[in-house]
Amino acid sequence: MPYLSLDGEWTLTATGGAAPESIIRRPIAAQVPGCAHTDLLAAGLIEAPFDGDNEAAQQWIGSTVWRYERTFEWEDDGSARFDLVAEGLDTIATIVVNGVTVAQTRNQHRSYRFPIGHLLTAGENTIAIEFDAPVDAAERVAAEHGGALPHVNHHPYNSLRKTASNFGWDWGIDVATSGIWKPIGIEGWSGVRIGSVRPLVDVVGDTGILTAHVQLERLGERSGEVAVTVSRDGAVVGGADAVLAASGDLRVIVPGVELWWPLGHGEQPLYDVTVTAGDDTWQGRVGFRTVALDTSTDAVGNRFEISVNGRPIWVRGANWIPDHAFVTEITTERLSRRIDDATEANMNLLRVWGGGMYESEEFYRLCDERGVLVWQDFLLACAAYAEEEWLAEEIVAEAREAVTRLSAHASLILWNGNNENIIAFAEWGWRAVLDGRTWGNGYYRTVLPAIVAELDPTRPYTPGSPYSFDDYLNPNDDKNGTVHIWDVWNQKDYTAYREWKPRFVSEFGFQGPPAWTTLTDVVHDEPLEPYGHEMLVHQKAHEGNLKLERGYTGHLPAPETIDDWHFTTQLNQAHAIRFAIEYFRSLTPYNTGSIVWQLNDDWPVVSWAAVDFAERRKPLWYALQDAYSPRLVTVQPASEDDSLDVVLVNDTGEPFGGDVLVERVTFDGEVLARATLPAEVAARDVARIAVPAEVAVCGDPAREVLVVTPADGMPRAFWNYAEVVEQRLDGDPLTAEAEPAADGAIVTVTARSYVRDVTVLADRAHPSASVDRSLVTLLPGETAVFRLTGDGPIDAADALSPLVLRHANQLVRSARKDLRV
Repeated sequence: MPYLSLDGEWTLTATGGAAPESIIRRPIAAQVPGCAHTDLLAAGLIEAPFDGDNEAAQQWIGSTVWRYERTFEWEDDGSARFDLVAEGLDTIATIVVNGVTVAQTRNQHRSYRFPIGHLLTAGENTIAIEFDAPVDAAERVAAEHGGALPHVNHHPYNSLRKTASNFGWDWGIDVATSGIWKPIGIEGWSGVRIGSVRPLVDVVGDTGILTAHVQLERLGERSGEVAVTVSRDGAVVGGADAVLAASGDLRVIVPGVELWWPLGHGEQPLYDVTVTAGDDTWQGRVGFRTVALDTSTDAVGNRFEISVNGRPIWVRGANWIPDHAFVTEITTERLSRRIDDATEANMNLLRVWGGGMYESEEFYRLCDERGVLVWQDFLLACAAYAEEEWLAEEIVAEAREAVTRLSAHASLILWNGNNENIIAFAEWGWRAVLDGRTWGNGYYRTVLPAIVAELDPTRPYTPGSPYSFDDYLNPNDDKNGTVHIWDVWNQKDYTAYREWKPRFVSEFGFQGPPAWTTLTDVVHDEPLEPYGHEMLVHQKAHEGNLKLERGYTGHLPAPETIDDWHFTTQLNQAHAIRFAIEYFRSLTPYNTGSIVWQLNDDWPVVSWAAVDFAERRKPLWYALQDAYSPRLVTVQPASEDDSLDVVLVNDTGEPFGGDVLVERVTFDGEVLARATLPAEVAARDVARIAVPAEVAVCGDPAREVLVVTPADGMPRAFWNYAEVVEQRLDGDPLTAEAEPAADGAIVTVTARSYVRDVTVLADRAHPSASVDRSLVTLLPGETAVFRLTGDGPIDAADALSPLVLRHANQLVRSARKDLRV
């Protein structure tokens, strides 16, 4: 169909609100898709929003009314109708074409289509879209409807249908944006137009069944032929046609279908689907698979077990937030690198969190291709939401559009009603504040499940996260359904993860700073220290630095320099999450998965992320890669006494077996006790083996370590009888050599004594550098090789700097005053 794109060059003008006199009514060049912040930055009218304390200086942008406008040339091509198609407007917008108001919209999460042919003239035309100031609008709308309902953070984001975290979060910058954030254009059409297609799949035996639910819009004719074809590698494998009026279903049978599997369970074959009606065509891709969620009751409580093609999937996942605070800056290439970060860390699921947005087609396409399962929240998070018509009609419309748009994607396996709103009603003191007002319960229990049942009955729906799947249970009960574990970060030592025995953990996390270069590119305090002004701008968590300090206390020595503070808090973050995941996985199959908070950042910040905003992998990422390994070896307490178990988790399709060597050794390498234990672990199974007491019980916790070395190529495990701060670690435990390479350097280290967590902070050798491994623990005489990759050769001295080549032993030495960095 003919399409005139209106993307590209527009002008942007501040027409009211808090804009300074130098900005008000001054037209500047703008790019669409885009937002006011990025246009102001490109025009040189503001400093980089993420730098220093520019966040505070630029709050006026979110309290300003912005007007986008442009002219365009148009000629009548003979189409019967011309529609303005706006795929995304952020957020309360008034659309004017040739001086006539076309519509007013109020939902960032919807697309819009309006007939405008009667307003167009041959030749030059004008279009303008004015956006209400989002911060002021949120406050005004809340006041108009009885005052703000409970919410976290400082703006009443729950009164608008706009990305909640755009107003700031405990990891996110407050940059309430305005703009045309998705493509916009004019589409001409005649006769019939395909409004939507929902290609839902099922599998019976080895036969794939595709039911294409087609919604049509017609001009004139009452019905016509609609056809659907299914192809694989260019060859048609099935098809159907029917005469439809406004809507209907077309069913296609695909014999001998190849099943789509999540990562680690099989391949990801995708089939092309094409629907034609008149001159219009819809194209998409599907993967044939079935999905189920078992929340039935066992002797302990309610399960939470996801199955694909009838096979239970042990979830190794992460929570996902928008990958940039200015979402129009997110490219397909950047998304691809984030999905690589997930898969290379052995993750098989990403949860698209409800305070963000429904992601782009590129995100779901990449997950389809790479076998990454997607848990999709509806966009209702950490707040009460009015159920009256003024908000409900928008929530219903956006939910219906989202379910329809995303239904083709094989990776999408679960719809979730909200993030933390049910537990908030139960435990956050909302009930007294609400005083009988609606808060969203109707959405989670009635409206959203009905939409999923109608539009996408092939996928399970859960009312919320966390949720216990029983109205008479605490929503965050670890014996039932899903839990969020935040008492550890907020109040307790990370060893308190063992106080929980969860069926499924959909949120848990521990903070750490971003890479040194990422941090110092935006924080310029002199001297640089944790409580500097700009440092605290980039630490959004309540008492975040105090919690970091409490978190490492008792585990790692108190740092005395900013360099040691940076590494200590990064290392402690990695230790905490490794501890949690290994414990959770040791509960398999009682525990069926964990989803760490969080994979990514949307700006440079101290946060829970494994990969920082500048795309640098923190030590946490390497801990996740190890702890989420499909085959995991971990040592866990067997009971309240000193006995220990070796737990072997095999999340692969092949069994493994052989002897497991368990040794208790001193830090200088002397073997004090040894046992060889036979082990057999079936595919997708777990084994627990008791360590003999003569091996498990140590004589000197400060100088001994238990080492578990399994056969069959599985990674080994260590059990430290004492924390780093209590161990008598050698402060100078290794030798190191570096050899420059064309694109970086190769660092080889050899241990003289037990050395914990050898880590290469590659960006401190060169800002472009990354490293292939970190958090490597070595016994005396062992060698490890680290490959640094960057824009060019890295000098050996830089690669071997004590600020680059780090390990836990350094921290102990530093605390003993033997080292000054």
